[in-house]
Amino acid sequence: MSQVVLRPPFDELWAGRDPFAEAEALQGQVLRELEGRRTLRTEIGGRGYFAKIHRGVGWREIFKNLVCLRLPVLGARNEWQAVEYLEQLGVDTMRMVAFGERGKNPAYRHSFIITEELAPTISLEDYCLDWPRTQPEPALKRALIARVAEIARLMHENRMNHRDFYLCHFLLHTDPPPTPETLRLSVIDLHRAQIHDRMPAPRWRHKDLAGLYFSALEIGLTRSDLLRFLRVYFNAPLRGVLRDQAKLLVWLQRKAMRLAERDRRKSGCTLTKNAAR
Repeated sequence: MSQVVLRPPFDELWAGRDPFAEAEALQGQVLRELEGRRTLRTEIGGRGYFAKIHRGVGWREIFKNLVCLRLPVLGARNEWQAVEYLEQLGVDTMRMVAFGERGKNPAYRHSFIITEELAPTISLEDYCLDWPRTQPEPALKRALIARVAEIARLMHENRMNHRDFYLCHFLLHTDPPPTPETLRLSVIDLHRAQIHDRMPAPRWRHKDLAGLYFSALEIGLTRSDLLRFLRVYFNAPLRGVLRDQAKLLVWLQRKAMRLAERDRRKSGCTLTKNAAR
Protein backbone atom coordinates (compact mmCIF):
# COMPACT_ATOMS: atom_id res chain seq x y z
CA MET A 1 0.00 0.00 0.00
CA SER A 2 1.44 3.38 -0.97
CA GLN A 3 -0.03 6.86 -1.32
CA VAL A 4 1.70 10.16 -1.96
CA VAL A 5 0.26 13.68 -2.23
CA LEU A 6 2.64 16.49 -3.24
CA ARG A 7 1.76 20.15 -3.58
CA PRO A 8 3.96 23.15 -4.43
CA PRO A 9 6.87 23.41 -3.93
CA PHE A 10 7.37 19.69 -3.26
CA ASP A 11 5.66 18.51 -6.44
CA GLU A 12 8.48 20.04 -8.50
CA LEU A 13 11.25 19.71 -5.93
CA TRP A 14 10.76 15.95 -5.56
CA ALA A 15 9.67 15.15 -9.13
CA GLY A 16 11.10 11.79 -10.18
CA ARG A 17 12.52 11.12 -6.73
CA ASP A 18 11.57 8.83 -3.88
CA PRO A 19 9.50 11.12 -1.60
CA PHE A 20 10.06 8.90 1.44
CA ALA A 21 13.83 9.10 1.04
CA GLU A 22 13.58 12.86 0.47
CA ALA A 23 11.47 13.33 3.60
CA GLU A 24 14.00 11.36 5.66
CA ALA A 25 16.82 13.51 4.26
CA LEU A 26 15.27 16.82 5.31
CA GLN A 27 17.56 18.90 7.49
CA GLY A 28 16.65 21.52 10.07
CA GLN A 29 15.84 22.09 13.73
CA VAL A 30 14.69 18.84 15.31
CA LEU A 31 11.82 19.71 17.64
CA ARG A 32 10.98 16.23 18.86
CA GLU A 33 12.66 12.86 18.49
CA LEU A 34 10.79 9.80 19.70
CA GLU A 35 11.14 6.15 18.89
CA GLY A 36 9.41 5.88 15.55
CA ARG A 37 8.68 9.60 15.06
CA ARG A 38 10.67 12.74 14.30
CA THR A 39 9.42 16.32 14.05
CA LEU A 40 11.55 19.08 12.58
CA ARG A 41 11.41 22.57 11.14
CA THR A 42 13.08 23.09 7.79
CA GLU A 43 13.36 25.90 5.27
CA ILE A 44 12.96 25.64 1.51
CA GLY A 45 13.17 28.64 -0.76
CA GLY A 46 13.16 30.98 2.22
CA ARG A 47 9.91 29.57 3.63
CA GLY A 48 9.49 27.56 6.80
CA TYR A 49 7.90 24.10 6.93
CA PHE A 50 7.25 21.52 9.62
CA ALA A 51 7.77 17.83 8.87
CA LYS A 52 6.59 14.87 10.91
CA ILE A 53 8.08 11.55 9.89
CA HIS A 54 6.60 8.32 11.27
CA ARG A 55 8.44 4.99 11.00
CA GLY A 56 5.98 2.83 12.90
CA VAL A 57 5.50 2.35 16.62
CA GLY A 58 5.75 -1.46 16.78
CA TRP A 59 3.20 -3.97 18.06
CA ARG A 60 4.32 -3.55 21.69
CA GLU A 61 3.37 0.15 21.68
CA ILE A 62 0.08 -0.58 19.93
CA PHE A 63 -0.89 -3.20 22.52
CA LYS A 64 0.21 -0.97 25.39
CA ASN A 65 -2.09 1.81 24.15
CA LEU A 66 -5.01 -0.56 23.63
CA VAL A 67 -4.60 -2.04 27.11
CA CYS A 68 -4.75 1.51 28.50
CA LEU A 69 -7.87 2.15 26.38
CA ARG A 70 -6.02 4.68 24.22
CA LEU A 71 -6.10 4.66 20.44
CA PRO A 72 -2.51 4.50 19.13
CA VAL A 73 -1.27 6.95 16.50
CA LEU A 74 -0.07 4.77 13.64
CA GLY A 75 1.25 7.41 11.28
CA ALA A 76 0.75 10.71 9.50
CA ARG A 77 -2.58 9.82 7.87
CA ASN A 78 -4.49 10.80 10.99
CA GLU A 79 -3.13 14.35 10.88
CA TRP A 80 -3.57 14.67 7.12
CA GLN A 81 -7.24 13.70 7.36
CA ALA A 82 -7.80 16.03 10.31
CA VAL A 83 -6.28 18.99 8.43
CA GLU A 84 -8.48 18.30 5.41
CA TYR A 85 -11.56 17.94 7.60
CA LEU A 86 -11.01 21.21 9.47
CA GLU A 87 -10.59 23.00 6.15
CA GLN A 88 -13.99 21.65 5.09
CA LEU A 89 -15.50 22.95 8.34
CA GLY A 90 -14.03 26.41 7.76
CA VAL A 91 -11.65 26.20 10.71
CA ASP A 92 -8.19 27.67 10.12
CA THR A 93 -5.43 25.13 10.54
CA MET A 94 -2.13 24.05 9.04
CA ARG A 95 -1.77 23.87 5.27
CA MET A 96 -0.57 20.46 4.16
CA VAL A 97 1.94 20.51 1.27
CA ALA A 98 3.19 16.91 1.29
CA PHE A 99 1.94 13.57 2.56
CA GLY A 100 3.13 10.04 2.03
CA GLU A 101 2.31 6.61 3.43
CA ARG A 102 3.51 3.12 2.55
CA GLY A 103 3.38 -0.32 4.10
CA LYS A 104 0.56 -2.73 4.97
CA ASN A 105 1.73 -3.60 8.47
CA PRO A 106 0.18 -0.98 10.79
CA ALA A 107 2.95 -1.44 13.35
CA TYR A 108 5.73 -0.54 10.92
CA ARG A 109 4.06 1.78 8.42
CA HIS A 110 6.30 4.53 7.03
CA SER A 111 4.63 7.92 6.58
CA PHE A 112 5.24 11.65 6.64
CA ILE A 113 3.36 14.94 6.55
CA ILE A 114 4.78 18.38 5.78
CA THR A 115 2.88 21.59 6.53
CA GLU A 116 3.62 25.24 5.97
CA GLU A 117 4.86 27.18 8.97
CA LEU A 118 2.17 29.49 10.35
CA ALA A 119 4.03 32.75 10.88
CA PRO A 120 3.96 35.19 12.43
CA THR A 121 1.85 33.64 15.15
CA ILE A 122 1.81 33.17 18.91
CA SER A 123 0.17 30.37 20.84
CA LEU A 124 -2.78 31.36 22.99
CA GLU A 125 -0.94 29.88 25.95
CA ASP A 126 1.86 32.42 25.50
CA TYR A 127 -0.44 35.25 24.45
CA CYS A 128 -2.57 34.89 27.59
CA LEU A 129 0.36 34.31 29.95
CA ASP A 130 0.38 37.84 31.34
CA TRP A 131 -3.40 38.28 31.54
CA PRO A 132 -3.56 37.86 35.35
CA ARG A 133 -1.30 40.92 35.70
CA THR A 134 -2.17 42.91 32.58
CA GLN A 135 -5.73 42.49 31.39
CA PRO A 136 -6.16 42.60 27.61
CA GLU A 137 -8.44 44.97 25.75
CA PRO A 138 -11.93 43.71 26.80
CA ALA A 139 -13.42 43.48 23.31
CA LEU A 140 -10.46 41.45 22.04
CA LYS A 141 -10.63 39.13 25.04
CA ARG A 142 -14.34 38.52 24.45
CA ALA A 143 -13.73 37.88 20.76
CA LEU A 144 -10.97 35.36 21.50
CA ILE A 145 -13.12 33.47 23.98
CA ALA A 146 -16.00 33.39 21.51
CA ARG A 147 -13.78 32.16 18.66
CA VAL A 148 -12.29 29.34 20.75
CA ALA A 149 -15.82 28.32 21.75
CA GLU A 150 -16.98 28.43 18.11
CA ILE A 151 -14.09 26.24 16.99
CA ALA A 152 -14.79 23.73 19.76
CA ARG A 153 -18.49 23.65 18.86
CA LEU A 154 -17.80 23.21 15.13
CA MET A 155 -15.46 20.30 15.77
CA HIS A 156 -17.69 18.53 18.25
CA GLU A 157 -20.93 19.06 16.32
CA ASN A 158 -19.21 17.52 13.31
CA ARG A 159 -18.03 14.38 15.12
CA MET A 160 -14.43 15.42 15.62
CA ASN A 161 -12.41 15.56 18.82
CA HIS A 162 -8.83 16.79 19.21
CA ARG A 163 -7.48 14.75 22.17
CA ASP A 164 -4.85 17.43 22.91
CA PHE A 165 -7.22 20.36 23.19
CA TYR A 166 -5.12 22.95 25.02
CA LEU A 167 -4.50 26.67 24.55
CA CYS A 168 -0.99 25.93 23.27
CA HIS A 169 -2.54 24.29 20.21
CA PHE A 170 -4.34 27.45 19.13
CA LEU A 171 -2.13 29.85 17.17
CA LEU A 172 -3.11 33.52 17.01
CA HIS A 173 -2.01 35.21 13.80
CA THR A 174 -0.27 38.49 14.57
CA ASP A 175 0.13 40.15 11.16
CA PRO A 176 -1.84 42.30 11.03
CA PRO A 177 -2.20 42.78 14.80
CA PRO A 178 -5.39 41.02 15.92
CA THR A 179 -8.54 43.03 16.52
CA PRO A 180 -11.97 41.79 17.64
CA GLU A 181 -13.13 42.00 14.01
CA THR A 182 -10.11 40.49 12.27
CA LEU A 183 -8.54 38.00 14.70
CA ARG A 184 -7.62 34.64 13.23
CA LEU A 185 -6.96 31.43 15.17
CA SER A 186 -5.49 28.25 13.72
CA VAL A 187 -5.73 24.81 15.34
CA ILE A 188 -2.56 22.71 15.22
CA ASP A 189 -1.07 19.43 16.47
CA LEU A 190 -3.75 17.15 15.09
CA HIS A 191 -1.92 13.82 15.04
CA ARG A 192 -4.20 12.36 17.74
CA ALA A 193 -7.46 13.88 16.49
CA GLN A 194 -10.38 11.58 15.75
CA ILE A 195 -13.11 11.90 13.13
CA HIS A 196 -16.04 9.62 13.86
CA ASP A 197 -18.55 8.19 11.39
CA ARG A 198 -21.32 8.80 13.91
CA MET A 199 -21.67 11.13 16.86
CA PRO A 200 -19.16 9.74 19.38
CA ALA A 201 -19.78 9.02 23.03
CA PRO A 202 -19.98 12.25 25.05
CA ARG A 203 -16.78 11.41 26.92
CA TRP A 204 -14.67 12.42 23.91
CA ARG A 205 -16.22 15.89 23.87
CA HIS A 206 -15.95 16.12 27.64
CA LYS A 207 -12.22 15.26 27.61
CA ASP A 208 -11.55 18.01 25.07
CA LEU A 209 -13.44 20.56 27.15
CA ALA A 210 -11.70 19.49 30.36
CA GLY A 211 -8.28 19.81 28.71
CA LEU A 212 -9.13 23.26 27.42
CA TYR A 213 -10.43 24.40 30.80
CA PHE A 214 -7.35 23.02 32.56
CA SER A 215 -5.03 24.93 30.21
CA ALA A 216 -6.94 28.16 30.95
CA LEU A 217 -6.98 27.87 34.76
CA GLU A 218 -4.04 30.23 35.30
CA ILE A 219 -4.83 33.03 32.82
CA GLY A 220 -7.20 34.98 35.04
CA LEU A 221 -10.55 34.20 33.43
CA THR A 222 -13.54 35.63 35.26
CA ARG A 223 -16.90 33.99 35.85
CA SER A 224 -18.29 36.18 33.06
CA ASP A 225 -15.58 34.88 30.71
CA LEU A 226 -16.48 31.27 31.46
CA LEU A 227 -20.19 31.95 31.03
CA ARG A 228 -19.49 33.61 27.68
CA PHE A 229 -17.66 30.50 26.51
CA LEU A 230 -20.56 28.25 27.58
CA ARG A 231 -23.16 30.39 25.85
CA VAL A 232 -21.25 30.34 22.56
CA TYR A 233 -20.20 26.68 22.76
CA PHE A 234 -23.69 25.36 23.48
CA ASN A 235 -25.28 27.99 21.22
CA ALA A 236 -28.18 28.34 23.62
CA PRO A 237 -29.49 30.76 26.28
CA LEU A 238 -27.26 30.69 29.32
CA ARG A 239 -30.05 29.94 31.79
CA GLY A 240 -30.88 26.73 29.97
CA VAL A 241 -27.22 25.75 29.63
CA LEU A 242 -26.61 26.10 33.38
CA ARG A 243 -29.70 24.00 34.09
CA ASP A 244 -29.28 21.30 31.44
CA GLN A 245 -25.49 20.93 31.69
CA ALA A 246 -25.16 21.19 35.48
CA LYS A 247 -23.66 17.69 35.92
CA LEU A 248 -21.22 18.21 33.07
CA LEU A 249 -20.05 21.54 34.47
CA VAL A 250 -19.35 19.99 37.87
CA TRP A 251 -17.45 17.15 36.19
CA LEU A 252 -15.39 19.58 34.10
CA GLN A 253 -14.42 21.55 37.18
CA ARG A 254 -13.28 18.42 39.02
CA LYS A 255 -11.49 16.96 36.00
CA ALA A 256 -9.60 20.20 35.33
CA MET A 257 -8.50 20.32 38.96
CA ARG A 258 -7.29 16.72 38.79
CA LEU A 259 -5.29 17.53 35.64
CA ALA A 260 -3.80 20.56 37.39
CA GLU A 261 -2.81 18.47 40.40
CA ARG A 262 -1.22 15.83 38.16
CA ASP A 263 0.66 18.58 36.32
CA ARG A 264 1.95 20.01 39.62
CA ARG A 265 3.16 16.56 40.71
CA LYS A 266 5.02 16.10 37.43
CA SER A 267 6.57 19.56 37.72
CA GLY A 268 7.62 18.88 41.29
CA CYS A 269 9.14 15.56 40.30
CA THR A 270 11.12 17.25 37.51
CA LEU A 271 12.39 19.95 39.86
CA THR A 272 13.47 17.34 42.41
CA LYS A 273 15.36 15.38 39.75
CA ASN A 274 17.10 18.51 38.46
CA ALA A 275 18.10 19.56 41.99
CA ALA A 276 19.61 16.14 42.64
CA ARG A 277 21.90 16.34 39.62
